Amino acid sequence: MNDSVSSGLPSGGSARLMHFPVAMFTTVMGLAGLTLAWMKAHVVLGMPVEVGWLLRLFATGLYLFLAGVYALKLMRHPAEVLAERRHPIKLNFFPAISIGLILMAMMWADTTPGIARAMWVVGACLHLSFTLVAMNSWIHHTHYDIKHANPAWFIPVVGNILVPIIGVRFAPVDVSWFFFSIGLVFWLVLMTIVMYRLFFHEPLPARLTPTLFILLAPPSLGFSAYLALTDSLDGFARVLYYTALFMTLLLASNALRFFRLPFFISAWAYSFPLAAMTIATLSMAAMTGLALFKVFAVLLLVALSGVLAVLVFKTVIAARRGQICVPD
Repeated sequence: MNDSVSSGLPSGGSARLMHFPVAMFTTVMGLAGLTLAWMKAHVVLGMPVEVGWLLRLFATGLYLFLAGVYALKLMRHPAEVLAERRHPIKLNFFPAISIGLILMAMMWADTTPGIARAMWVVGACLHLSFTLVAMNSWIHHTHYDIKHANPAWFIPVVGNILVPIIGVRFAPVDVSWFFFSIGLVFWLVLMTIVMYRLFFHEPLPARLTPTLFILLAPPSLGFSAYLALTDSLDGFARVLYYTALFMTLLLASNALRFFRLPFFISAWAYSFPLAAMTIATLSMAAMTGLALFKVFAVLLLVALSGVLAVLVFKTVIAARRGQICVPD
């Protein structure tokens, strides 16, 4: 008799389903970010519109697939989902589900505005719930330590900055200002905590090192959200963009460190922040008309596309080798 069966442990597909990580939803964030970057590049740089359309279909299909798999995990292995919910690091990846839904709304807003509005409403409400859950967990904790602090903590709270980018089209503007305020203020709070941890404690473990790219997302998204709210490239907008630009340079100066890392699913943390910066730069190019920003936007778009191609390839290889849905 098979050992796993005789011992009462799940085997085969059931075991893989049990260990299916909620962090897999970051793949949707990355692909949706790439999609939105190509769609923006079509408007600003005249890039082929078909690329964005094809990527949009792929990203939407992936989100539906992952949502179905995780719903199945919730039904069959609720204890494992609860364990992720209570984990000091994995907890922060649940909002990738709601962020993915908001990104879907952004991708489909022009062609199916009614459906996009519904996705945005559900995504925004769900993300606010995830934010409240995460912050309550941090405030009333009994098991957190400074070593648990890492850039992934930005996802629940700072993800609120994403809501206004398309929310200004779907709801009264004060709703968008509400979400923008949450994300912006608590970005500064969490940035202080994470920087303290990085400066004065041991380095991040290799598995979490790619999450350093998440530091790039808040100012990049903040810039895009602020433009959506004000339609003004004023001093504050420039502060947000140039903060993002500095973070880009800082991360680029550590490129060799990232190249040397083995592949983990957490490597998808490279993708969405880089997409957010690419979109922000495309907006700068459109609003300033400066050739320098257009050149930088093209370079970022090429880099982003290359990074996504590598991530997809390595994820497929890791899945075929049975290296993903496994116990930590």
